[in-house]
Amino acid sequence: MHDHFQLFGLPRSFALDLDALERAYRDIQSSVHPDRHAHAGDAERRASMQWATRVNEAYRVLRNPVTRARHLIELHGVDVAFETNTAMPADFLIQQMELREALEAATQARDAAALERLGAEMTRGRTSLQAQLADSLDARKDYAGAAALVRKLMFLDKLETEIHSAFEAIEA
Repeated sequence: MHDHFQLFGLPRSFALDLDALERAYRDIQSSVHPDRHAHAGDAERRASMQWATRVNEAYRVLRNPVTRARHLIELHGVDVAFETNTAMPADFLIQQMELREALEAATQARDAAALERLGAEMTRGRTSLQAQLADSLDARKDYAGAAALVRKLMFLDKLETEIHSAFEAIEA
């Protein structure tokens, strides 16, 4: 597995300096971008394209808190098994059902204020989970425990996407 942190010369940390990531990405991308190798031989152009693809993928993974956390967990040898391990605490699942019901009611009522409140709740939840992830990954090195937090964050991300779609639907 490629270490995306190493590619950009950044420490393996969930609490990532996004400005440093951006600078490193631009520096590397400017040197490997296929346009810089347009007049080179086939092998060099192909290698440039492969590097550019790898750099873009690594950047995409590290920019997103969910994929960054997942990458960190996997780098430490923990199988996150997101596809097969869907166990969640009952209180969290009940909360998710209630949020989905509120989303459905707000959408049907075309209630933008209710959607804004749900969006704000998602932001607070995400901020809290990201702080817990930083503690779990960076301070306690509890990679197995962090996997459960990532699954929760994935639920919130999906719900937030649905809230944005609901906004678009009522504005149309």
